[in-house]
Amino acid sequence: MDDVMKGMLAVSKAGHDKGRLYMIVDSDEDYVYLCDGRLKSADKPKKKKYKHIQIIKMISEEVDSCFEKGKRPDDSMIRKTIAAFEKSRD
Repeated sequence: MDDVMKGMLAVSKAGHDKGRLYMIVDSDEDYVYLCDGRLKSADKPKKKKYKHIQIIKMISEEVDSCFEKGKRPDDSMIRKTIAAFEKSRD
């Protein structure tokens, strides 16, 4: 998918993790690779098909600058970004 970018948030729509919020850390033709910084770390992202996620088109500046430098954000940065988004949703 062309509109998927690293650093965007996504909600799982299917599977045992339905409703869980993740950050997209990588993608290819058929799959996205998701992390939440707790159960799925940046070192071992969850592989999920595009049709099983709902993309939230929001990228924090801190995460975006990390990807621009060619690095992946660490687990604490991922947790902080997800927590900030969940707080803003309430």
